[in-house]
Amino acid sequence: MGVRKVGVSLAVSVAATFFLAAGVPAQSGPPVEAGPFRAPDLVELTSLDPTIRLDIRYATPNNFVQRPVYTEARAFLQRPAAEALVRAHRALAKKGYGIVVFDGYRPWSVTKIFWDLTPESDKDFVADPKTGSRHNRGCAVDVTLYDLATGKVVEMPSVYDEPTVRSYPTFDGGEKAARERRDVLRRAMEKESFFVLPWEWWHFDYKDWASYPIQDVPFSAIPKTVAGPIPR
Repeated sequence: MGVRKVGVSLAVSVAATFFLAAGVPAQSGPPVEAGPFRAPDLVELTSLDPTIRLDIRYATPNNFVQRPVYTEARAFLQRPAAEALVRAHRALAKKGYGIVVFDGYRPWSVTKIFWDLTPESDKDFVADPKTGSRHNRGCAVDVTLYDLATGKVVEMPSVYDEPTVRSYPTFDGGEKAARERRDVLRRAMEKESFFVLPWEWWHFDYKDWASYPIQDVPFSAIPKTVAGPIPR
């Protein structure tokens, strides 16, 4: 999502703004960028490793806009980022964990929906469609951990998309075990050239995000992935 300040009522504010958004003049498409960029190569994560679990909240009403904005519960990243995520997932298995993905590549039009449904007072929580999101480039991923022994998602210092200081990767309150799990995830992701967003422990950007263009391709139009060995 992109939390930049502390708050507790974003979902309520978004709901109150829902019917007003239809009357706001709309930006017609993604921003024009000069480039040059690498050719996009979006890869479906579960095609590379089916043990990566999905909990795609934006395909359900269980998210801050309180309605589905994806028609399919799928997750994609640009191939180098996808392969790096798989390596992190496999490294975490040695510690008894696996990765759960909340969100990956996000079509630009969904970023626009988030912006239009968010009241002015809460715009700092969401990416501005005029500049786009790193999710739109297929190089940002929202993740947590699950326990390989129990199959259950682990507890972290905050829940996903929680707009409070508990979501900061530097938050030092709450339970020690939850902070330790958050830090285990961060170390595994950073080893594979992802870096954490300063206000969301779950959001990681891949190092080469600026090398890819903003895209607005629906999941259904992304070519089927050709799986292969993951480079080490």
